[in-house]
Amino acid sequence: MKVSYAKLWKLLIDKKMKKYQLREQAHISSNSVAKLSKDEPVSMEVLMKICSLFRCDVGDICEFSIEQEEEQ
Repeated sequence: MKVSYAKLWKLLIDKKMKKYQLREQAHISSNSVAKLSKDEPVSMEVLMKICSLFRCDVGDICEFSIEQEEEQ
């Protein structure tokens, strides 16, 4: 399963917020922000902190998609 945080980055642009401000205001680590930037999985706790900051649902900041396995 693949994750995309494109919705989060759009939300930051709409709020005129930088990644370091997200880190500080959501109280998440720079490691977590780096993982988010690379569309890598992060803990549910990190997602909850971000959702709490923006008062939104997890579906408002990320999307999950099932990867198609290559046919042999």
